[in-house]
Amino acid sequence: MAEQREPIVPMNGIVKPHLLGLLAGLFLAAGLVLSAALVTRAWLKIAESQTINVTGSARKAVQSDLVIWRGSYTADGDTLLAAHRNLRADLAKVEDFLKGRQMTNYLIGSVSIKELQATSELKATQKGESDITQQKTIAYRLTQTVEVRSAEVNRITRLEQDTTSLVEQGVMFTASAPEYIYTRAGETKIEMLAEATKDAHDRAVQIASQSGRALNQLRSARMGVFQITPLHSSLTSSEGVNDTTSLEKTVTAVVTASFSLR
Repeated sequence: MAEQREPIVPMNGIVKPHLLGLLAGLFLAAGLVLSAALVTRAWLKIAESQTINVTGSARKAVQSDLVIWRGSYTADGDTLLAAHRNLRADLAKVEDFLKGRQMTNYLIGSVSIKELQATSELKATQKGESDITQQKTIAYRLTQTVEVRSAEVNRITRLEQDTTSLVEQGVMFTASAPEYIYTRAGETKIEMLAEATKDAHDRAVQIASQSGRALNQLRSARMGVFQITPLHSSLTSSEGVNDTTSLEKTVTAVVTASFSLR
């Protein structure tokens, strides 16, 4: 009878097919763990990237603390020298007018000169010649400006109303509308930007709570243009408004903020 041989077993005691199966199982398990980690990381990244964008604003009523008032007076003369003399006489009247109303903080501007001309025609003396038109200076007009700056708004208002007394003295005086300036806009801007950011946060909290979410952190904040408008006005501009026509004003600050959700 033929002799039956025992199957040969490797020295490590593990058959090669079994070893390959074990290794394949280990690789599969490792792949599943890695895939789960990547999916979890991706989910966290997506969840973290979810944001809410809101716009907050703040308004404040202010009163102008500086008034600028400008006027000009004009004097004529047959000659430039005569016009200058008449202008100096009018300047003395203007300064008396200002000082009589306790206005000492005024500026007298430079003098502008204009020639007043008339048109004359020279008739042709020979056949075929055309008439010649000439411009001739017949007088000079000089104009000078005056500017007053004051924090006393009511006094400037009365000053503008009293300029008729200059006209009654023969001064050709013209007054411009006062400019009302709010000089503390810079410090007010910082204060109101903080209030506008808080308003944006409060709005974001309210919106997020409606969907069962909560705010995580502030991602970004962008300041909008600063608006200084007449009181109760809805005037806005993409470049910002800085009103100088009204005594009472409204200062508006806007902030656009982005918050992450959790």
